Amino acid sequence: MLKLTPAERSELRAEAHGLNPVVIIGEGGLTPSVVKEIDASLGSHGLIKVRVFGDDREARVAIYETICEQLKAAPIQHIGKLLVLFRPKKDAAKERSETRGKGMREVTIVKPSPSGTKRPTVSKVMLKGNERVTAGGSIKRAKPRQKSVKKSQLGK
Repeated sequence: MLKLTPAERSELRAEAHGLNPVVIIGEGGLTPSVVKEIDASLGSHGLIKVRVFGDDREARVAIYETICEQLKAAPIQHIGKLLVLFRPKKDAAKERSETRGKGMREVTIVKPSPSGTKRPTVSKVMLKGNERVTAGGSIKRAKPRQKSVKKSQLGK
């Protein structure tokens, strides 16, 4: 079972508030096909809600614990017949590591108005890998451009 800090659990609870149940467990209980569907949903979404029909609270708690143990998910919240589960997406970590430091990235630049009474100007700019935004909002290269040795010798 995955362990989370109370702050992480609180943040995930807030994020799950607007979600609708993705999987519904009916009278058949926790069948292998239901577990497979929950696993697929956790893999694609990361944070899901599951609705469990049935009036037996102990059975719902047992289902909740079983799902968390079998699928290595973190229990976030159990309110009534709704269960909230979280498991980090495997492909999301790969995507973040692959895109880091490569290609173009979009940056939003906010500059205050000169008088200070009007709205600030907001512009979205695409930056290359070796560029950065200064405190004043201008774009600069992180490293100075390399100069040709031959051209510097010819200039002497």
